[in-house]
Amino acid sequence: MKVSRFAITFLIFAGVCAALSAPAQVILPGSGRPVQGLGDDFEDEKWEYVFNNPKSTEDNNKISNGPIGESKNGRWYEGGKRGHPDIVRRVPTPGGGLEGSQGALLLRSVFSGIPGHPSFRMQQDDLIADVNYKLGDSIPVSRGPSVVTRVYLPPFKEWERRAGSTFAFRAATESYTTKRNTSGGLFARSSSGKSLETFWLGFFIDFRPDPQGDRSKDVAILRIRADESGQDVPVLTMNTTGWWTLGMSFSPDGRVHYFARPDIKDLRAENRVASEYCYGLRTETFKTFFFCVCSGDDGRTWSTEWIVDDPTVFLTR
Repeated sequence: MKVSRFAITFLIFAGVCAALSAPAQVILPGSGRPVQGLGDDFEDEKWEYVFNNPKSTEDNNKISNGPIGESKNGRWYEGGKRGHPDIVRRVPTPGGGLEGSQGALLLRSVFSGIPGHPSFRMQQDDLIADVNYKLGDSIPVSRGPSVVTRVYLPPFKEWERRAGSTFAFRAATESYTTKRNTSGGLFARSSSGKSLETFWLGFFIDFRPDPQGDRSKDVAILRIRADESGQDVPVLTMNTTGWWTLGMSFSPDGRVHYFARPDIKDLRAENRVASEYCYGLRTETFKTFFFCVCSGDDGRTWSTEWIVDDPTVFLTR
């Protein structure tokens, strides 16, 4: 059967249109291969974190207080701006955790601002995974990176009774931004150029205690940072405590994909809660991931006790 030249042209055009309109690939966090030496399973009974206190308080008083704290296995280090949590300790894995897991990591803070100088407002401490320094560079999104962790939510009756942010699982990424420089005067000139800047994305868990004090009505809200306008977006209500699985992936088209499910099973396509060009920018690289612990920083009330397990970085290419 002969096919006319017009028909062939039409079929080619239709194919091109279909390819252009097809949705970009959404990378499932945990797909591909795990990157050896990144993340942690906390199975080493001798796992230990060296605090090197006093911790950094640069965000509050411009004091970095080096040397920084770091784990003896070289996989974790203190956040330079806000310092590490006051407790960073390996503990037995809570019930219902990953099969075979004997150890997990507990994170908790009471002095989340400047120790001894309570601010009486929400402050946070950061524990950062050594990813880009260990690799010698950031990971281009063309390689399809992702990161997955398990997070244990204790019963709501054990949470710090404060509404607001209590925990975060975040990523540091890089995107190109355009800067415009203008010289003044009668014959003003302007020039623009692109620079690679770091952005901090991820999940936040916000506590919503019942205003009437009925703890059976307490809930937590999972929100993401950020949408195209740079705003945080609530994505689901966390009615259940216990183990949750959270994951982020970074696809070659520059989008960030967020996944969550209320158990320790591997993430699936239906667990995607958002896909965003964060801040309206194309994400170019994945640098690292980190955990944040928040408290009211009143100098006496401990934050909620957070336990994480098996954070892992994956590559599809």
